[in-house]
Amino acid sequence: MTWSVSSCFITLVVLFLWRIEDIAEACKCAPVHLQQAFCSADVVIRAKVVGVEVVSGNTTYDIKQIKMFKGPDRVIHAVFTSSSSASCGVTLETNKEYLFTGRMSTDGSMHLVMCDFIQYWEDLNGTQKKSLTRRYQSGCDCTIIRCSSLPCPVSAPDECLWTDLLLADGQSGPQAKYSACLKGRDWSCAWYRMAPSNK
Repeated sequence: MTWSVSSCFITLVVLFLWRIEDIAEACKCAPVHLQQAFCSADVVIRAKVVGVEVVSGNTTYDIKQIKMFKGPDRVIHAVFTSSSSASCGVTLETNKEYLFTGRMSTDGSMHLVMCDFIQYWEDLNGTQKKSLTRRYQSGCDCTIIRCSSLPCPVSAPDECLWTDLLLADGQSGPQAKYSACLKGRDWSCAWYRMAPSNK
């Protein structure tokens, strides 16, 4: 009897750990260039988190929208996410300004998940902030291909190879911080570097 109870307990623990690992795997996010995040998002806004409410496993963050870079022609007053990181929910700090990229649901509300581009506004450099107004939008016809180990092929003229990821801290490399993938005069895409800006 004791052996069968122990065996059942061990089986349940193994199944539980296996399930937790599956859930954690669902929220692994590949690095994304801000231009990619901008182009694939429904909404891109700068906002300050001013309040939070958790109800039934969902979190609502009240926000003060500062600037809409992409999205509907109206002010967004709240963003929604899961309360659980296992369900790809995000945790935000009140009284902090962020850049959010996210999705609009059919009811018109903005939703955030862990794999969206969510960063403190103060951590973006001047070049990234300036690129949000026009430059990234003009590069949405281009595709950024992540390169984390060599060789990395580019198979089409509308692709740019993102090699920052070969560096120790790829998210802070020069392509991520100072460049955009844009179409040139020959209609092929290439990296264009903007002069660093402190604004």
